[in-house]
This record gives sequence, C-alpha cells and structure tokens, in this order.
Amino acid sequence: MSPKYYLPAENGQRDRWMISYMDVLTILLIFFVAIAAQSLERLHPNPVATAAAPSAVTKPQSASPGQLNPRPDATVPEGRQTLLRAQQSLEKHGLDMRLEPRGLVISLPQAILFPSGEDRISPQALPILARIADVLRDIPNDVSLIGHADAVPIHNRHFNSNWDLSMARSLRILQLLSRRYGVSESRLHIASYGPYRPNSSNSTADGRARNRRVEIVISGEVTQSH
Repeated sequence: MSPKYYLPAENGQRDRWMISYMDVLTILLIFFVAIAAQSLERLHPNPVATAAAPSAVTKPQSASPGQLNPRPDATVPEGRQTLLRAQQSLEKHGLDMRLEPRGLVISLPQAILFPSGEDRISPQALPILARIADVLRDIPNDVSLIGHADAVPIHNRHFNSNWDLSMARSLRILQLLSRRYGVSESRLHIASYGPYRPNSSNSTADGRARNRRVEIVISGEVTQSH
C-alpha cells in the first residue's frame, strides 16, 4: 500500500490578500457614493431648506398710500382715540396742549382770554375758542373748564379773591361755548383752583403770567346723557 502524503494546512493565510482587496473596493464604493450624493445635492437642493429660506430674507413691503394712516388700534379705548383725534385737529392752531391721565389739557393764558382782573372775554380770544368749540361739538367727551390764578392777592369791587375771579372766568367760558358755539351744557363742568395749582414759579413776572390761565380739559370719559 503506497503511503499517502498530506501537505500541511496554511490555516487560511493563502486567501488573506483577498480580504484586503475587498476592503479597498468597499472604501472606493463609499467614496464614489459620497461624490454622487454631493452632485445630486447641488442639482436638487433640500426642498425644506429652500422653502424656509425666503422667510428669512423677505424684505418688508412698502406701505400702499391707504396704509400710511393706519386704522385706530382696537386695544386703545374709544375715549382715548377721541382725545388723539382732537389733539391732531387742534395742533395746527399752535395751542398749548398736552395729554395727561385726566385727559387732553388745553392751557389758555389769561392775557389772551381776559383783561387783567376781569372776567369779560376779550374779542381776540373768540377765534381761538371758536376753533376749540368746533372740535368739542364733534366729540361726546366730558369737558372741564378750570380757572387758575397767580399768588398775588386780588380785591376789587367785583371779586374778593383769586378764587372768585378764577371761578367767574371758568363760568364765562362755559356760557360762551354753550350759548354761542352750541356745545351741550351737560358735558361742561367748571372748577377753580385759584393760586394753588401753579405750573410755574410765582417769583417772576413771566411765571405769574403763565399761572394765570384757564385749562380746557377734554376727559377720556364720555357723557352718558345730553
């Protein structure tokens, strides 16, 4: 019986070069797939990103002529909106006005309204009061007429004090607004602070002149009955 010869096993090391070859092919395949994906990305951008991009760069559109004066803000009370419209209407007349928590305050100096120490309305004050009355007739708000004086005591045959003089001047303006210009009396109120609510120092002539005034205060509240 002839002897049989067996070659010793190489423990699989003969095909080890094929493993390295397959690794190289796998790496090349991944590389070319990545290159192809990048090319497709350039040709067909991400639709989600494309849709979102315009909103980030969109410029605000120019307002049309009808949008230059926006509608009144619905969150602002109607009474406050009325005050803003009244202020806008009177601004062109150069009146001393300011918005306060109590309303729109129109300050008229005594030098325009009355002769010194009197409650007779000066003729030169009538055009100003007529313009104010035009605005007051078109709104339903309450109106207060408040007289103020300086700190110099007054005593003559008509008035015993600055209180009396200030109150008389408020009353005269009420009568003019209601009787001549048709503003409802039910909306008008008068008051007098005399010398106790100055807006300037009484130590100078100019300050005292600014303190002698009548304030027409258009309230943010609307009269309930007429």
